[in-house]
Amino acid sequence: MARIATCTCGSLRATCVGEPEKVSLCHCFACQRRTGSTFGIAAFFRREDVRVEGPARCYTRPSDSGFPVDFHFCPDCGSTVWWEPQRKPAMIAVAVGSFADPAFPAPTQAVYAECGHPWVRDSVG
Repeated sequence: MARIATCTCGSLRATCVGEPEKVSLCHCFACQRRTGSTFGIAAFFRREDVRVEGPARCYTRPSDSGFPVDFHFCPDCGSTVWWEPQRKPAMIAVAVGSFADPAFPAPTQAVYAECGHPWVRDSVG
C-alpha cells in the first residue's frame, strides 16, 4: 500500500510505502510554531520506503536531543511535508496532515505533554 503526502499546492510530494513505523503527536513549542497549531503529528517511515518528488527548501533547527532536524517544505506554498531527524538517520518523518486521510493510523505516543495546551492534552493525551 502506498500513501501520498503533498503540500497545499501539490508540487511537493512524498510517496510512502507500507505502514509507518511510528506515529507521534508532539506538543513541543517548536512543533506548535512550525504547524501554526497546538501540536504536530509525524508518521515515521523507513527512509527506503519514502520517495520524494518536487521542489523543496530546507530549514534546519536544533532539537532538545542535540541532533538537528532538517525540515523540507514547498518553496511555493510553504507547507512542511517531511523532515529528517538526524538522530534517526534511517527514518523520514512525514506530516500526517499532508496525507489528508482521515483513515490514517492514530498516534501511538504523545511527547512534550508539559508544553501542551490543557484543553488539547486532556483530549488527545
